[in-house]
Amino acid sequence: MYWCKIAQTEHEFDEIAKLNYETFVEEIPQHEPNPSGRRVDAFHHENMYLIVLKDEELVGMVAFRDIRPFSLDKKIGPVEKLLPADALLGKLCEVRLLAVKKEHRNGRVFFMLTRALIDYAYENGYGAAVISGTVREEKLYMQMGFEAFSEPVGTDDAKFIPMVLTTERYEKSLAGRFKQRRYSFYPGPVQLTEDIQAPLLKTPVSHRSYSFSRTIGQVRSKLEVLSGARYAHLLLGSGTLANEAMIAQLTKLSGRGLIVTNGAFGERLQKQAERWHLEHDWLRYDWGQSFNEAELDSILKQSDFEWLLMAHGETSTGMLNNLEMVQSLCEIYNVKLCTDCVSSFGTYRFSMEKVFIATAVSGKAVGTMSGIAVVFSNHVIAKNEQLPSYIDLGNYSNHNIPFTYPAQLMESFNNALLAYTEGNRYDLLQTRYKKLQQAATDGDFTFLTTEGYPMIVTLKADESLTSMADAAAMNGFHLHYESTYLKERGWVQISIIQPDFDEAWERFKKWYSKYKEYRKIKC
Repeated sequence: MYWCKIAQTEHEFDEIAKLNYETFVEEIPQHEPNPSGRRVDAFHHENMYLIVLKDEELVGMVAFRDIRPFSLDKKIGPVEKLLPADALLGKLCEVRLLAVKKEHRNGRVFFMLTRALIDYAYENGYGAAVISGTVREEKLYMQMGFEAFSEPVGTDDAKFIPMVLTTERYEKSLAGRFKQRRYSFYPGPVQLTEDIQAPLLKTPVSHRSYSFSRTIGQVRSKLEVLSGARYAHLLLGSGTLANEAMIAQLTKLSGRGLIVTNGAFGERLQKQAERWHLEHDWLRYDWGQSFNEAELDSILKQSDFEWLLMAHGETSTGMLNNLEMVQSLCEIYNVKLCTDCVSSFGTYRFSMEKVFIATAVSGKAVGTMSGIAVVFSNHVIAKNEQLPSYIDLGNYSNHNIPFTYPAQLMESFNNALLAYTEGNRYDLLQTRYKKLQQAATDGDFTFLTTEGYPMIVTLKADESLTSMADAAAMNGFHLHYESTYLKERGWVQISIIQPDFDEAWERFKKWYSKYKEYRKIKC
């Protein structure tokens, strides 16, 4: 199996030096021979190396750097003066070396190196890569998307062509047509299946039409059945907007509240509450720490809180907070429970019958595009002239359609909900979740928390976890690890909500097994 990664170990750097020698001393007489059989690039400590391995053997590599001057600058002057305009739209980097062992020059390795280079450059803000391409491989470089931008330079024995590669040029090249299949383990956006995507391609209809009123009525009805709440209010926006509308309702209450958090999204609720100047206490647990029932019981018993606000599914840690326990305590002490269920709704069966107000969204586990924010309540919400009209839930009560909705998105949402009312969506997610749990049992991963739910897991950080995620991305497996709060903690997440998860997981396991074996032997 061929696969890519960033070179990081002394073993890998030694193998790169051997390949450099074979290519740029023995094959292309660019440098003088030496008895070590190794050639270390002059800019080695500035280079980033992308390598391709055949199982555990390093068979190809490409190095690049962005520190000026480039070697090409010294040969032809500042390259910006000669580059086409479309190559100057971002940072520039220079590909220093591109080498593949002779027995693996079947095109595939070159294409993999180019794809990895393009992906890495794009994600890190580079607009183009320049290279001194050997004239003997000019055809191959052109197939990879490189184009000459100056006359050849060098000696007759080692002549090179200044060439440039951009994302757009790569996509139009022969290599760009042989794209690697990509698999997403992101918690959103969700890739759309045909039945979910089809309504989005329809001709739009008015949100005042009978057809639309019937569709939105069906959506409300399904949401109320699935949630156990009496009323579902539909706004056009994200889960954050749903939470904003929920928190705005708390301004109508006279008493102070308690906000309980143990992750990024609970803390976001607390920040939103501060913006609304809500009088509240903040019970803050460490990220991934369970709510303490005895402590919460004691606080509610001794204080006169009117409401409690929490995140149910805490996406940042993969923790499912104990809604039933909190509901029970709130019922005992006559506290109105308000909960962010944006990530938990649609993952498993639970009831909102005893909550005061809760939120969800059309994306995430439900499986269509984000864009419809849902606020559930078990009481009729009257209009409040003190609130901005768009987030005043009273405007949405009694099946009102106060503002414009895209009919196509509403129909897509309606189709997605059919997977619950007429299908086995809950069972499907549970089956997928068990596959992740089995991976933990087998020792492949350690979860940050065992109190999870069928939507996402957070892998407990170790020194190699982020490197693994980087390598996975180069091989077409996109794990969730680039959010700021994840980077700060070295966490990596795997979500199960994408429609092709089962195929993706089997392929990822095969790659990960090879990756683990390689690290065990070579690192």
